[in-house]
Amino acid sequence: MPTLDPVDAVVTDPPYGIGDIVGDYGREGRVIAGDSDLFLVAATSRIIRQKWQGIWVAMFYSPRVSLGFYANTAPLDVSDQIIWDKKAPGLGRGVRYQHENICLFSSGPPQKPIKDCFSVIKSYRVGKIHPHEKPVGLMRSIIRILPGETILDPFMGSGTTGVACAKLGRKFIGIEIEPKYFDIACERIEKAYDQPDLFVEQPKKAEQAGMDI
Repeated sequence: MPTLDPVDAVVTDPPYGIGDIVGDYGREGRVIAGDSDLFLVAATSRIIRQKWQGIWVAMFYSPRVSLGFYANTAPLDVSDQIIWDKKAPGLGRGVRYQHENICLFSSGPPQKPIKDCFSVIKSYRVGKIHPHEKPVGLMRSIIRILPGETILDPFMGSGTTGVACAKLGRKFIGIEIEPKYFDIACERIEKAYDQPDLFVEQPKKAEQAGMDI
């Protein structure tokens, strides 16, 4: 992240830091690297604040660790919340969460306002490719309200944020540490840019996406 050129917004779903609390959610043993604590959330927040002033950040987090999440994102300024209603409860015992939270931050005073939106987005969860895969429609709804052309996702997983950017005519930069998911993301995003939304103006081919590992 410290080596990147300017971006207009960050939209990301980092490891939630709940691996030791909930295990693998029963998803056939598939786990996420770095999910035992909130170190990656804290490091990402510091880099964003140091490198990009005035941009918006939409970051997913688990309601199970709200206090820790806000402590570790202290470099950023909290603006608002969006709730993703998954329309079906998760696995497990006790309180079975049917939602996830998306916090809207700004990195210092925002240069441009976000667009008007509702606070709840309803969409069934997916997960066939990645254990924490998000629906493309959900990511489109989030990206649509943010100003600017270039979106960064430093934890892109299987590339859903990039696919949503392609559909909305935005430029995308993605980072993924796991080679398996990086390759999947590249393939999905390339296909999405090759089959754009006909009603959305697309960026030039050479500027469409940058993906790093």
